[in-house]
Amino acid sequence: MRILVIGGSVFLGRAIVEEALRRGHEVTTFNRGRSGEDLPGVEAVRGDRESAGDLERLARGREWDVVVDVCGFVPRVVGDAVRALSGKAATYAFISSISACSEWPGKGPADESSPRFECAPDAGPEDGDYGTLKAGCERAVEQGFDGNALIIEPGLILGPHENVGRLPWWLTRIARGGRVLAPGDPETAMQLVDARDIAAFTLSQAEAGTDDRFFVSGVPGNTTYRGFLEECRAATGSHAELAWVDDGFLLERGVQPWVELPLWAPADPAFAGVWLPSSAKALAAGLTCRPVAETVRDTWEWLRDVPVERRSFGNERMRHGIDPDKEAGILAEWDERS
Repeated sequence: MRILVIGGSVFLGRAIVEEALRRGHEVTTFNRGRSGEDLPGVEAVRGDRESAGDLERLARGREWDVVVDVCGFVPRVVGDAVRALSGKAATYAFISSISACSEWPGKGPADESSPRFECAPDAGPEDGDYGTLKAGCERAVEQGFDGNALIIEPGLILGPHENVGRLPWWLTRIARGGRVLAPGDPETAMQLVDARDIAAFTLSQAEAGTDDRFFVSGVPGNTTYRGFLEECRAATGSHAELAWVDDGFLLERGVQPWVELPLWAPADPAFAGVWLPSSAKALAAGLTCRPVAETVRDTWEWLRDVPVERRSFGNERMRHGIDPDKEAGILAEWDERS
């Protein structure tokens, strides 16, 4: 099968390319060559998806069976790619997000039938936030592509080569040792999914010519917060001590959920459904999810070869991790209170 991956050099895009090559497919990547290196074995086409000329050059004289769009964030920009590639492939697989669902995470469980944010398929970057624009991107694909529209809506993605910085921050912090601020209820059930499992599912659906949408958020309750951090300790061989601190105590001291302590969703209505999306449809269609322990271990095996000063704990939108002095101060206050 001939596959075009828009992006394809970092994290989930890299995992999709790697899996496609493993399956023996012919892979073309289209990116600017700035975020990462393309894997050996691909046809790398350099270009900017926001350039009409670059899109025209990409499409000229080429055809594929599947387009996988990993890095679409603005409906207008996605629509341009859809129009340029319509008729050049049978399936357009768009990697969206459960953030496109207007009822997630604050209104409890969600699935493929839950409402999406209102956003026009030609909206620009000024017309909404990340989730709203993702919903518009989905419409740009579904309404504009002449062929199968496969919409993949991942949940919380972890795995080797993560460039978001959540698991890499926790692994780096726990490897450093000492007392580690562990947030909230240690028995909070989570739902994590490995980028490699999303890649395998996406390609299987694309190979089958599926025209549908799927929540791909993993197996509900596949770990707890305690289990997740203990796996980080085991993977790194650290003797760090986990010091569990109440949600309220942390919120009173201005600790940012999800950001300063990655994956921390306090007991608050705004986070009521954060770990409750349903992947039942995808699981029934063949999604398989490896154990969280394997994801953590493999991520550490990759990360340990990345110098600490070069590790990424976020991007231009968000940086992850609490300041060490702030962490130490909160732990000292917690000890006094206890």
